[in-house]
Amino acid sequence: MSHAGQVFEHGNYTAKLISLEPEPTGSSLTSPSPPPKPLLIATPCEGGIYPVLVFLHGYLLYNSFYSQLFQHVASHGFIVVAPQLYQVAGPDSEDEIKTTAIIIDWLTTGLHHLLPVQVQPNLCKLGLAGHSRGGKVAFALALGHAKTTLKFSALIGIDPVDGMDKGKQTHPPILTYVPHSFNLNMAVLVIGSGLGELKRNPFFPPCAPKGVSHQEFFDECCPPAYHFVAKDYGHLDMLDDETKGLRGKSTYCLCKNGKARKPMRMFVGGVMVAFMKAYLEGETQILVALKDNPEIAPVELLIITYLDNIFVNNLK
Repeated sequence: MSHAGQVFEHGNYTAKLISLEPEPTGSSLTSPSPPPKPLLIATPCEGGIYPVLVFLHGYLLYNSFYSQLFQHVASHGFIVVAPQLYQVAGPDSEDEIKTTAIIIDWLTTGLHHLLPVQVQPNLCKLGLAGHSRGGKVAFALALGHAKTTLKFSALIGIDPVDGMDKGKQTHPPILTYVPHSFNLNMAVLVIGSGLGELKRNPFFPPCAPKGVSHQEFFDECCPPAYHFVAKDYGHLDMLDDETKGLRGKSTYCLCKNGKARKPMRMFVGGVMVAFMKAYLEGETQILVALKDNPEIAPVELLIITYLDNIFVNNLK
């Protein structure tokens, strides 16, 4: 496998998962600055200073459903912080946006207390990512719908969804349908699923409806922006191989899925790593190699679009 293709495999670091709950009101604090929401953190175990990625889960999903994806990213030298934003939520995502802003501001005082002693977060190299409705929330934060003291250097939307259909966006609407209208001042990666806009059965709508999903989000991005779409995989195929409980079981039957989750999860994790290495660490070689050699990805790609200040490359 080429050097670039190694991002799709487990990296050189030992990844550790840390699960934390907020301190109950009135209890004696066990942490100097407890998190405002439950957190799942994936971190390298080896000593060092690492960039940080805040990851927002999809609608009615648990952050634990992404644990294998988080470990993949952490094994390449990144700290992933994934809050559980809610247990139950309606169509309005305003509270999630505000809550995420609070969590991001908490990182400066609370995150380092929760990591292994030899591990330090570099909050000057901060990325924001979200899947499905979490992708919409991530874009909302990046667009300033809630203010944060920390600044982002990179934004990732994984099959982001802004409602049920064009004209049926959930509050607050993010898409404007004006090309290149997002004033983000950061690099953006949008990952899409080829099967996301298809219904699994007549009883449920598609999980990533056409008109409010990855293509529309990418169309509104300004350079530098990158768009990858995996051809034969669905909206939830980057989740863990096994997701337990009622919600976990529902992830197998609500969306049209590919044959297995592992290839899509490897692809999503790998392209996230390549993008973050480029825009959080200044190592652009792998991202460029994926443009020139898309066959190194573990899935067949339907779309690859690179939009930056140097070139535009589109493969369909």
